[in-house]
Amino acid sequence: MSFFESITKKSKLKAAIKQTTEARSSDGHTADQLFKKVYQDYAEVVANEPLIAEALYNWGLALLHQARTKSGEAAANLYQDAIAKFSFCLTIEPAYLGAALDGGVAYMELARVKAVEANDSLYERAKSYFEKANAIQAGSASYNVACIYGLRSEKEGCLNALEISKNKGYLPVVADIIADPDLERVKHQDWFVDFMESLNKKPEAAVEVSEAVVKEAALNEKADVVENPVVADTPIIEKVEVEDDSVEDAAAVAEPEVVEHNALVAEDAAVPEKTEVTAEADVVAEEVK
Repeated sequence: MSFFESITKKSKLKAAIKQTTEARSSDGHTADQLFKKVYQDYAEVVANEPLIAEALYNWGLALLHQARTKSGEAAANLYQDAIAKFSFCLTIEPAYLGAALDGGVAYMELARVKAVEANDSLYERAKSYFEKANAIQAGSASYNVACIYGLRSEKEGCLNALEISKNKGYLPVVADIIADPDLERVKHQDWFVDFMESLNKKPEAAVEVSEAVVKEAALNEKADVVENPVVADTPIIEKVEVEDDSVEDAAAVAEPEVVEHNALVAEDAAVPEKTEVTAEADVVAEEVK
């Protein structure tokens, strides 16, 4: 496919997606006509280029939404067409999360249309799609899995899936969970009531000290050290360099570890200060001799 053809198909795909939105907001004969036109556009995009997962997914999504406007065999046929598109999409792009999620949803809704039992293979296929979605993104379809276990009144599977959904941040709001018909068989059981009550509880205050408190304590401790400095018993002796080498050597013997401090002396500095230092140095030198 040439670059120009690729751009043209991408443009047609965007137009088809936009028209799908319009079809979803319509009803009756108008919606059917719009959906029909959309399917033709998707088919043209896929023609000679079957590896366009985005087109296949949106095609399946359009079929899924139209199926919800129908009933009986008409709805079942649309659900099956949607599933086929999602399946093809996942064959092309195994990590396409939307196709995995909506493929499972399509199977569940098809199962309801056909009024099959909870252990029917349609629900198993839906579960398989949801597990694929969880493998792509952990927890993304765990609530859906919980619904399947709920239909079967399987406590452990349902509770475990609900916990995963909660921990991963995919759990619906409480009102939606309570109103979900798929959980009707378990919502009055003690373990389910306990789980729902746990969602309403506020988290208890953490016992651990927060990082901010630790930092504040460290700062306070540092401040105490600054306010109460430890005074060394031994005074620090500053040494002023003098020109007499013998005096410097004597001073070095008298105090081997000193901090050297060179002070700049202005030209007009007072002579007595320098004289005092010299006099003291002379005394030290005399004692050494």
